[in-house]
Amino acid sequence: MQIQINDVLRSYIDPLTEAEYAALERSILVEGCRDALVLWGDVLVDGHNRYQICQQHGVPFKVTENTSFKSLDDVKLWMIDNHLGRRSVSDFQRGVLALRKKEIMAARAAELAALAAAEDAAIAPPEPDQESAKPARPAAMPLASREDIARAARLSSNTISQIEKIQKTATPELVEAVRSGTISINAAATVASLPEAAQVAAVAGGKKQLQQAAKEVRELRAAMRPPREPKEGDEPLSEVEQLRAEIATLKQRNAALKAENAALQERIAALIDAS
Repeated sequence: MQIQINDVLRSYIDPLTEAEYAALERSILVEGCRDALVLWGDVLVDGHNRYQICQQHGVPFKVTENTSFKSLDDVKLWMIDNHLGRRSVSDFQRGVLALRKKEIMAARAAELAALAAAEDAAIAPPEPDQESAKPARPAAMPLASREDIARAARLSSNTISQIEKIQKTATPELVEAVRSGTISINAAATVASLPEAAQVAAVAGGKKQLQQAAKEVRELRAAMRPPREPKEGDEPLSEVEQLRAEIATLKQRNAALKAENAALQERIAALIDAS
């Protein structure tokens, strides 16, 4: 059998790091390819790295075919569940995989709902005595809640929300930083609220610069919170509290100026690229 490589499936799961690939290669060269490659027909589903290493070094391997797959989405769901069960997968990767599963399940639910509506429109209402004999249609797959997704990924709902924000607003450089562990999910979601140029600059500055950028964003948010309205009978602010309020205002202005500067730098870079 000639094994076929589907580029969509090969790139569906994040690739191994250089260190992880090297470790897998050493293991296969010493112990052989212990786990069978999983196929869908003649298409490789699981074991792309093992297959590449075995082909390169002439190491024999076994294959097994999964006959339960009916579509490409079935394959993707199997791949997601398979990787979610592995201990070596990072929190960020598990969150991304769980969100991909949510998208597939949501699309399937929409398809089932549309099919059900079409069937209802095409079939004439049954006679009263035939109503009980009408076969029940399987219920559409419900949309998974954020709690369901978090449970599948073994993460908190808040972490899932942060990963969603990173996927939507983070630059590729920032995504790679959180994937590699240079910055935490929490801090990356905070930095992702900055303009793209500021994100790229923070990543280029390394771990300390990323942490500083996240700290400044948090300070800006804290400074922008409206002060608590004094209630009748409250003691007037002490001199120390007044100074703290002034410091918070100055931090707010400083953070706003930095954000404005980053936006201007981004515009300048765009104009240079366009010229």
